[in-house]
Amino acid sequence: MTTDVSTRSSAGPCPPRTSPSGLALAILLLGGFLTVFDLFVVNVAIPSMQRSLGADFAEIGFVIAGYELAFGVLLIAGGRLGDRYGRRRLFSAGMIGFAATSLLCGIAPDIESLIFARFLQGAAGAMLFPQIYTLLRVMYDEQGRSRAFGLLGMTLGLAAISGQVLGGLIVATDLFGLGWRMIFLVNLPIGITAALLAQHIPESRTANAPGVDWLGICLATAGLLFVLLPLLEGPNLRWPLWTFASAAAAFALIAAFLLWQDRLGKQGGDPTIDIRLFRNTNFSVGSLVVFLIYSTATSLFLSFALLVQSGFGLTAFESGLLFAPASVGFVVASLLAPALVTRFGPIVLVCGALTYAAGIGWLIVTGNSLTDRGDVFALLSPLILFGFGQGLSMTPLLNMVIGTVAERHAGMAAGIISTMQQIGGAFGVSIAGMFFVTIVAAKDSRIVARPLDYADAFAGAMLYNFTAVISAAILLVLLSRRKPR
Repeated sequence: MTTDVSTRSSAGPCPPRTSPSGLALAILLLGGFLTVFDLFVVNVAIPSMQRSLGADFAEIGFVIAGYELAFGVLLIAGGRLGDRYGRRRLFSAGMIGFAATSLLCGIAPDIESLIFARFLQGAAGAMLFPQIYTLLRVMYDEQGRSRAFGLLGMTLGLAAISGQVLGGLIVATDLFGLGWRMIFLVNLPIGITAALLAQHIPESRTANAPGVDWLGICLATAGLLFVLLPLLEGPNLRWPLWTFASAAAAFALIAAFLLWQDRLGKQGGDPTIDIRLFRNTNFSVGSLVVFLIYSTATSLFLSFALLVQSGFGLTAFESGLLFAPASVGFVVASLLAPALVTRFGPIVLVCGALTYAAGIGWLIVTGNSLTDRGDVFALLSPLILFGFGQGLSMTPLLNMVIGTVAERHAGMAAGIISTMQQIGGAFGVSIAGMFFVTIVAAKDSRIVARPLDYADAFAGAMLYNFTAVISAAILLVLLSRRKPR
């Protein structure tokens, strides 16, 4: 369960209103629902995709990581384009793009086409998603805004739960004999309808909005792709020489990106990120915590689906139902977290991270004890604890990290943190893929593995998650003891 924060804090000239059109609010919430739903729905469909397209674990990893990577690196660009050319216009264009790319995903004839379509779908999501936050800011006054953002939070939580349960039902029902393809095709009529009704949303833009640093975005995208490529393909191909060359190229491209951002900022341009923010130690440490925490989310969903479906034979719907209590735990903790942080302070995040780690540790132990299909229900209790700890740590984390910078930098900081969320998710999927390729199918990633092999692979992938969350908890302790700058 992941949520995003606004990539911009600027408010356009649209006069705030307490009660804008209810239809406008519903359309914006629908846009948020679709983008998050499509992140989660793919997890329960992964085993089905793998069988029908003959895909290996690395290729399946790219189906998930490609969406998150494109979504993450283009979020700031999407926010700036909306500021400059009109947020309603970008929202409508993003919805049409999301519907069109969903169609491409649904009719993809092979895994390579699906990976490419998912990358485009993530790019379309990055165009529409920032507009939702900014439009809610400018459409309402403070009282109405609080209610609107509360509804948005519940909508995103519902999207995460629905992605698991409803997505599993769609795959298992096999509507029109299309199987997993329907999880994408269902977006087509919804997206087109939302784009047509977007005329009810008031338009807004910002005068003298900063431009988009396309060179910086290209450098960052290329650098991150060269990081993910060897992580996903290396274990399957026994780490050939090109994987090390790819890692070296990634280092060079990311270094070039940082140098370009520094130069552009000194010249008075509009860099994608203001690297001076990272001179603030609190923000740097907080960004690392966000990366670590969010690197464990999507990877767990992928690993869980492979464990219970490919390993122990559950249907996609049964898998979604089994995971649903974790989503409920997440939502409950998310509702409690703000009040707990207000009363007890940052220690709540530390406790949340430790609870999250305890849930992962319990999942590792339980997963290793599974022997047949009937045993999978033993995962319910650790899943609930895992979901509760995740909600308690994730929900207040973003506001805490953004709060470490001055208010005038809040928009840029939010954009960086949103990007770290998605990139962390893509990185975590790559790490999980390494374990599944290495442990489940060391010789050939397409051979039929035993259920216990999947249990071992799940435990290995979760060992990374456990280590990452414990590291984040330690950093949160250090962060809570530092004086804010």
